[in-house]
Amino acid sequence: MLHFEVGKSDGQSRGLIYLFVYLIMLSGPCLADLPDTIERALPSIVGVGTVQMTRRPPAKLTGTGFVVGDGRHVITNAHVIPEKIDAARLEYLAVFTGKGKNPKVRQAVKVKQDKTHDLVLLRFEGEPLPALSLGQSSRVRVGEEYVFTGFPLGVLFGLYPVTHRGMVSSITPIALQANAASQLDPTQIRRLRSPYDVFQLDATAYPGNSGSPLYDPETGRVVGTINKVFVKEGRENVLAKPSGITYAIPGEYARQLLKAAGLAP
Repeated sequence: MLHFEVGKSDGQSRGLIYLFVYLIMLSGPCLADLPDTIERALPSIVGVGTVQMTRRPPAKLTGTGFVVGDGRHVITNAHVIPEKIDAARLEYLAVFTGKGKNPKVRQAVKVKQDKTHDLVLLRFEGEPLPALSLGQSSRVRVGEEYVFTGFPLGVLFGLYPVTHRGMVSSITPIALQANAASQLDPTQIRRLRSPYDVFQLDATAYPGNSGSPLYDPETGRVVGTINKVFVKEGRENVLAKPSGITYAIPGEYARQLLKAAGLAP
């Protein structure tokens, strides 16, 4: 057993010891639990895209999604789904599972879409997969750390999940008010009519990360959906080069989408 010999600065020494123990308690569990949390989440994180057997390669990965509800449904960004599917050439929506360059393919269909919050709910064929639980996004605070897992540049490298960790640096409106009405484009006008806040993260998402779940590093509960394109168009279209900022759509809108589909979480 260790013993601390305390002299005249008794109170000061004890204060430092308590502070040290407190900092360990704050950081230790999160760091220790994170690998286990990621391991539990991975079976629920899927690729999203299309398949057309006459195309080379047949599979096209356009983003990431995560399994919810009864294990047969997936939430992703609406902009990840093509506007048109070439059914005449046997193209279809697909969810990709497994790992590597030869993933398993599940045919999928669109169930519900929320264009305002850039979310879509898909249903896929086959056996159910483990579903992620939705947390309370209204309780997310600036300064908290969360993680997101997805398939950045998966179209090049295959289905290899990557996890990033970032702090919520701001809870901010989806679109910035232009200085003059003449500077507003149709997309900005549409968003300003239905304003809502999004989570701004000090982490970098890449193409393919759209639709990734933003989740608690200890509990694995999802508090948001990473959005690589939709939010940046409203907030960063004045930048010549993309920044290292990432945004996430609060999880309350995914919850509303599930309820609208009769899949109350």
